[in-house]
Amino acid sequence: MSPDLFNELARRRRSVFPDQFDTSRKVDDAIITEILTNATWAPNHGRTEPWQFTVFSGNGLQQLADFQSELYKNEAGDNFKEITYNKLKQQPLRASHIIAIGMKRTTSKPIPEIEDIEAVACAVQNIYLSVTAYGLGGYWTTGGITYKASAKSFFGLDEQDKLLGFFYIGQVAIPSTSATRLPMEEKVKWVK
Repeated sequence: MSPDLFNELARRRRSVFPDQFDTSRKVDDAIITEILTNATWAPNHGRTEPWQFTVFSGNGLQQLADFQSELYKNEAGDNFKEITYNKLKQQPLRASHIIAIGMKRTTSKPIPEIEDIEAVACAVQNIYLSVTAYGLGGYWTTGGITYKASAKSFFGLDEQDKLLGFFYIGQVAIPSTSATRLPMEEKVKWVK
């Protein structure tokens, strides 16, 4: 791979939200498998490979939508908002695939938890770059039920594990607009 191609890939990466997806076209499962294979090549301390991905597609999207909207409804109490409930119920159905992003802790190696979280974040960046390379749209959300302990078991996660969000993938109907970044000089310090 040429550095120029990688530079273009990294700089073209954008979040594409479900409202921008073409709901009439699905992504082939083989492409999702390739994207997840790329994710598993992320760096990780002690080779713990702490990521655990649960992929929802087809009828699975409805199962996820039902689970998360009902969990929200049951736990929101006085903070319940119909608009939030409806979003949790309908938004997953706009995606071709949704990947629940889990972080599994290992007891066999004393790796600090933050390093496992960082490894999973690196895996998600590989997902982002792969989605971009395939010309698809996607975004990582940590909203909804992400940080609810009661949601973990649905995704095969134990008490010590973490649910770190959901990655929505779909065919792009409405591309994201161009993005900007602060000048590099404002974020980088050189020590020579």
